[in-house]
Amino acid sequence: MLIIKQYLPIPKQTDNEFWTVERIEHIRQLALTGKPSKIFPKWSSLRILDRVRFKNEDARISETPKARTFTKLAGIEMSAPLYLGDMSYGALSGNPNIIIARAADLTGTLAGTGEGGLHPEVAKSKRIFVQWASARFGVDFDVLMHGAGIVIKIGQGAKPGIGGHLPGSKVTEPISLTRRIPVGIDAISPAPHHDIYSIEDLGQRIEALKEATGKPVFVKVAATNYIPYIVSGIARMGADGVIIDGHGAGTGATPIVIRDNVGIPIELAVASADRVLREQGMRNNFHIIAAGRVADATDAAKLIALGADVVSVGTGALIAMGCVMVHKCHIGSCPTALTNKIDGSRMIDTDFGLKVLVNYIHGFSLELANILDNLGLSSIDELKGRRDLLVGKGLSRETLSVLGIEGEEEELPPKLGELWSRRRKVYLHELINKGDPVITSMGSTAPPDVEKPARIVDWLRSDGAQVTRPSIDPYREDIDTSFYLAGGRIYLSLPVIFDIIDAPEDERNALQWASLALSSAVFTDVTSRYYEDISISHDGKGVIKWSKNYEAGSYILLPSSEEAVEEVVELKGIPGFIIDEDLGNEDLEVVISEIDTKLKRMGIRKKFDLIAKSSRIRDSGDVFKLVALGADSVIMSYKVFEVALGEGSRSDLKSKAFNLISGFKKEIALLAGAAGVYSVQSTLTGNRELLRAINLNSYLLQKLRVKVAGSL
Repeated sequence: MLIIKQYLPIPKQTDNEFWTVERIEHIRQLALTGKPSKIFPKWSSLRILDRVRFKNEDARISETPKARTFTKLAGIEMSAPLYLGDMSYGALSGNPNIIIARAADLTGTLAGTGEGGLHPEVAKSKRIFVQWASARFGVDFDVLMHGAGIVIKIGQGAKPGIGGHLPGSKVTEPISLTRRIPVGIDAISPAPHHDIYSIEDLGQRIEALKEATGKPVFVKVAATNYIPYIVSGIARMGADGVIIDGHGAGTGATPIVIRDNVGIPIELAVASADRVLREQGMRNNFHIIAAGRVADATDAAKLIALGADVVSVGTGALIAMGCVMVHKCHIGSCPTALTNKIDGSRMIDTDFGLKVLVNYIHGFSLELANILDNLGLSSIDELKGRRDLLVGKGLSRETLSVLGIEGEEEELPPKLGELWSRRRKVYLHELINKGDPVITSMGSTAPPDVEKPARIVDWLRSDGAQVTRPSIDPYREDIDTSFYLAGGRIYLSLPVIFDIIDAPEDERNALQWASLALSSAVFTDVTSRYYEDISISHDGKGVIKWSKNYEAGSYILLPSSEEAVEEVVELKGIPGFIIDEDLGNEDLEVVISEIDTKLKRMGIRKKFDLIAKSSRIRDSGDVFKLVALGADSVIMSYKVFEVALGEGSRSDLKSKAFNLISGFKKEIALLAGAAGVYSVQSTLTGNRELLRAINLNSYLLQKLRVKVAGSL
């Protein structure tokens, strides 16, 4: 067995990462010395929290700061407002779970156990919060009686609206025994708790757990659209506090499509939740733990100033123990023995891990104390809710309003990055080879926080249903992703049509075959024999015709432009409009939204199909958001298939085309289920309320009629 007892070199980062080499090196410096290293770092980033600063920042550091970081959480004394995040036994490989729990005991902080049952050694620690999650893996009364408190896990930031996911390859015998599940079988938790379908149900569970154990009960939720209402409801139901897990939080395994498209940043969620609780007179004796991308003590200080009581550090703790951010947690081959499957091949040395993690906590706490000193505060409690100490730079008016801080307004242009990032190409390549939603690990690298946005949809996030309405489990329940177009003449099993005009013959044949097999459709100029029933064609031989000129009974192809918005009002006797971004001079998102809005206001929206077409639509996340903005379906270019193929083999193209369309269908079902949507066409189309914008400029917010994240 290989024992890991020192740091491995940090590999060269070829893609954009939130956890940059500089952030990792800062954490390692704390972990190796236990001394403060750096405060008020100025990271170059689009992340909102990085664009929030303290008005007075003095970066001088003392190893003996005067301010106290002592606080209390639900009556539990803490040396610093640090909660070592909920990471399960299974996601982690055993020794890291032990190290985290022991470190909490040694440092007077707190640690969460995650949902995978309780490791016997972890159970010996006293400063742990035991998790009560939807699958109840390995949970019974004896487990609940260990530790200092209980966490009802409703959601998490890396996968809002869906349940936990432990791949079967990591379910070895020790995990099987602890979780009480079969060896080698995926452990996928239900999306909702099947005994919690309302806020009243949650209240009953909170009271029952308090009555049974006498311990404080917290509720863990993801940061999603209705987080102020959700947190208000949790407070009214008698919980001692909430753990809000923001977009970008780390995890052992999650579908990429959920990780990158659902949920809102923790800073917006905390600010809005704190404000609503204060307005409703429920802030006293109710605690907020802020989780998700807390990288350093400066992040922690900002979140506390925005309204948090305590911050949760998960990925940061793993980096302190040696994580080098290779995003391989889900396949169990972690080089640092933190998230590898338990098979006797490698293990992290407990003494090494405990030493560096305890040092990290001490160094983090000293940096936090230095920040307090430099702000002229004597204790951490004096920082709570002090928005007046903060200022925003490079944020929209609406974002500053949600945060409740002063600042310099800046309207950022929507297109800053590349359309086809390397990560997107890799994801599509895996999708065509497997045909199932692609699973990854750790926190999101999606725009606008990490990678730069390439189009407007990159600034938008979808909702995750929880507490105030239940999510729908796409792994266990059928979600209707189908669409009827042209008055019922066209049936699509998903709102995706492939444009095969100009496609090479082999790709054209593959996409037609797969579309026929999966009840999708193709957009073409000339109808191919045998594919008449799935062809939206220019020659009129398919199921329906399209034309660039007005023809009764045909779809009309219009450029994505302001003129198209005006023109649709004059057209009658046609089944609908195809709005082509490649022909126009306006962003597809804006034109689709404006046409949808205009037709609704005229009371004639149901008479027409509105189809979005572009060679710059990249994946199912783009499709889902365009439908929410008003599209009935989306026409993607065959070039998406070419990007997915990449430099790989061109053999068996039919199977790969089948996998691509099938994978998109499953991913759209995942997004719909996470948002609490059973029927995509009837519930999602034009439902902008399921979308929130992340610091999108004010002009586009108004054009799209989408709310800013964190707003009510």
